[in-house]
Amino acid sequence: MPETSRRGLLFGATALSAGALLTACTSNEPKNAEPAGDSRPAADDKPGKPVTIGFAGPQADHGWLNAINVNAKSRAEKYSEVTLEITEGSNDTAAQIGQVKTLINKKVDVLVILPADGKALTQVGLEAMEAGIPVVNLDRVFASPQAYRCWVGGDNYGMGLNAGHYIGEQLKGKANAKVVELAGIDNLELTRQRSQGFADALKNYPGIKLVARQAADFTVESGQAKMAQLLQAQKRFDALWNHDDDQGVGALRAIQQAGRDEFIMVGGAGAKSAMDAIKADNSVIKATVLYPPTMAASAIDLARALGQSKGISGLSEMEIPTSLTLYSAVVTKDNIDQYLPTGFN
Repeated sequence: MPETSRRGLLFGATALSAGALLTACTSNEPKNAEPAGDSRPAADDKPGKPVTIGFAGPQADHGWLNAINVNAKSRAEKYSEVTLEITEGSNDTAAQIGQVKTLINKKVDVLVILPADGKALTQVGLEAMEAGIPVVNLDRVFASPQAYRCWVGGDNYGMGLNAGHYIGEQLKGKANAKVVELAGIDNLELTRQRSQGFADALKNYPGIKLVARQAADFTVESGQAKMAQLLQAQKRFDALWNHDDDQGVGALRAIQQAGRDEFIMVGGAGAKSAMDAIKADNSVIKATVLYPPTMAASAIDLARALGQSKGISGLSEMEIPTSLTLYSAVVTKDNIDQYLPTGFN
């Protein structure tokens, strides 16, 4: 497996438990700072002060986004003192802004927001912070750090980097090795970061060349169509990196229809379908690079600690860090049993 990324704080695929790693998040300066040498109590699994958490995310029209909602709900249910006010997800920016404003008006204790568009939701994040409601910004980052107290999300650059290192190690020593890439949506920053990480990793393997790239739309249909184009254009290659396991379902269909199996495939995100295929070891897909939806459970842990003005055990700091970057582990048949429970539908 690739070496641990050094970009930010790194965590495994499982959700951070409140007792394992949390520290309180409010404003950049604690309102009632304790004397130096004192420490806040650490959040643990024992019931504490009642906390109402508002959760606003985009429409769950994708396996990973649905898993975000599932993880948030199930984590909140673990805590008897936590009430979760969850909105109906929307990809319409104006609608999501309205939903967040409603949560602000309800005076929830903490907000967790996964914005459909980080830049567009920045202003309402600022409004929440100005109203004294700390915001946990989940995954898609706001345009201003003043719009949130804490950000938690995946490492898109690291995802591409680890995919590239895995493929590089598999093909190392192979003469004239060729690689193709099935990317996500090119106008998203996350897609550009994943592609950049992948390209940077391949620079460590001079004998490997990226010969083709297509951008899909994170859907089964687009994955199948774009993969068919890659297969038609490239009569032989040695490895494929697919950014997203949902579109990978379509990509595998195109591969099977073409009768091609001369290459290995690496997926992205950690869908159960990809993990099942890796475990069965009867297709081209040999690995997937995680982008853990358990980050939503970690966001609930952080929000609970925030609402209770508590820290988290495992760190010496009295306050929660301003950012938590999850690690993009590479899942193969060698470690599939460890990660299979985290796979999402």
